[in-house]
Amino acid sequence: MTTLAEKATDHRAGRWWALVVLAMAQLMVVLDGTVVNIALPTAQADLGFSDSGRQWVITGYALAFGSLLLLGGRLSDLIGRKKMFLIGLIGFAAASALGGAANGIEMLIIARVLQGMFGAALAPAALSLLSITFSDPAERGKAFGIYGAISGAGGAVGLLLGGVLTEYASWRWCLYVNLVFAVAGVVGALTKLHDEPAANRDRMDWPGVVTSITGLVALVYGLGNAETDGWSDPKTYGFIVAGLIILAVFVAVERRAKHPLLPLRVVLNRNRGGSYLSIAIAGAGLFGVFLFLTYYLTGILGFSPIQSGLAFLPMLGGVMISATTLGSLLTPRVGPRPLATIGSLVAAGGLAYMTRLDLDSSYVTGVLPALIVIGFGMGLIFAPTQNAATSGVQHHDAGVASAMLNTAQQIGGSIGTALLSSFAASAATNYLTGRTPDAQTAALAQIHSYHTVFWWSVAFFVLCAIVSAVTFRSGPLEVDPDAAPVIAH
Repeated sequence: MTTLAEKATDHRAGRWWALVVLAMAQLMVVLDGTVVNIALPTAQADLGFSDSGRQWVITGYALAFGSLLLLGGRLSDLIGRKKMFLIGLIGFAAASALGGAANGIEMLIIARVLQGMFGAALAPAALSLLSITFSDPAERGKAFGIYGAISGAGGAVGLLLGGVLTEYASWRWCLYVNLVFAVAGVVGALTKLHDEPAANRDRMDWPGVVTSITGLVALVYGLGNAETDGWSDPKTYGFIVAGLIILAVFVAVERRAKHPLLPLRVVLNRNRGGSYLSIAIAGAGLFGVFLFLTYYLTGILGFSPIQSGLAFLPMLGGVMISATTLGSLLTPRVGPRPLATIGSLVAAGGLAYMTRLDLDSSYVTGVLPALIVIGFGMGLIFAPTQNAATSGVQHHDAGVASAMLNTAQQIGGSIGTALLSSFAASAATNYLTGRTPDAQTAALAQIHSYHTVFWWSVAFFVLCAIVSAVTFRSGPLEVDPDAAPVIAH
C-alpha cells in the first residue's frame, strides 16, 4: 500500500517532469526565431526567391505570433491550458513539416505564418501551466529559474543548431527538427501534465479580439518595414501610427467590456506591469547581441555558421548558471526588483565592453568575456521577470497574463530590430561620407555601425534597470491566493 509520503514524493517528481515537458516546448518556440534565420540564405539559393521574399519568411512568423498571443492566452483560460498546449504543439509540428517540404517561397511563408499561429497557442499555455503547477515559492523560484534560462538561451541554441543542421544536413532540417521536439512534448504532455478544469466560461470579447489583432499586426508590420524601407516610408510610419491608435481603441474597449480579452487588472499590477516592460526593453537590447555580433563574427573574424553558433555557448552558460542559481534561489527571498535591476546593469556592462571590438580583435579577449557577462546578466533578468509575470494572478487569468509576457517580448524584439538596424545603417553611411571608398574603409564603417548598435543596446539595458528599480515592488512576490497546486503525475 502506497503511503502518503510516497505519494507526495511522486507528486513532486511529477511536477519536475512537467517542467521538462514545458521547457522543451518553450525551447522549440524560442529557438525557432533564430534557427531559421541561419538557414535562410541556403533556402533562398535552393528555392530561388528574392530578398523581399526572405524578409516575409521572418515577418510572416512575427506577425502571426505577436498578434495572436492574447487570443491564444485567453483561449487557454477558456477551453483548458493542456488542450491548447497540445493543439499548439501538434499544429506547430505540422506547420514545420510543411515548411521543411516547401517547394517554393509561397509554401514556406504559409508554413511560417502557421508556425506563428500555433506558437501563439503554445507559448502562453506553457507558461500558465508552469505558473499553476508550481505554487510553493521555493519550488516556483527554481522552476522559473530553469524556464527563464531556456528562454534566455534559446536564441543562442538556435544559432548553433541552425548552423550545424544547415552545414551537415539541409536547411529543411532547421524546420523538421521541430518534429522531434513536438513528438517528445506530446508524449510528455499526455503522461505528465494535468490541468485544472476550465472554470472561466465567459463569452469571448470579440471587439477586443479584433482590435488587439489588428493593432498588433499593424504595429509589427510597420516596425518590420522600418528595417527594410526606412522610417520615412509611409508603409512604416503609417502602419505604426495606425497600430498605436487601434491599440488605444483596444484599451478603451477593454475598460468597458464585461468579460475583457485582457483584464486591465492583469497589467496594472506593479509587479506584472514591471515584468512586461522589463522583458520588452531587454528583448530590444538583446537583439543587438545576437544579430550584430553574428555579423561581426562572420564578416570580420571569418567564422563559419557553426563556429558562430559555438561562439555563443559561453553566453548560454552564463544565462543557465545565473538563472538557475542566483535567480531561482534569491527570487523567493528578495523578489525581482534587485535581481532584474542588477542583471540589467551587468548586461549593459558586457555590451559596453563589446564597443572595444576592432578589425584585429580576437574572440578570446574581445568577445568571450563580454558574452559571459551578458549571459550572467540576462539570467538575472529572465528568471525573476517571468516569475513576476504570473505571480499573484487568479487562475482564470493565468493564460492571458502569460500571453502578455510573450507579447511584450515579441514587440520588444520587433522594436529592437527596427531601431538598431536603422541606427546601424545610418552610422555606416555617415562614416563613409567624405572618405575614399575601399575595402578597408568599408570594413571600418561596419565596425563603426556595430559600435553604435552596442552603445544603443547598453542604453536599452540601463533603461531596463531603471524600469525594474522603479516599477517592481520591494520584497518577495505575492503567491496566488487560489493557487492550490495542480499536481502532475
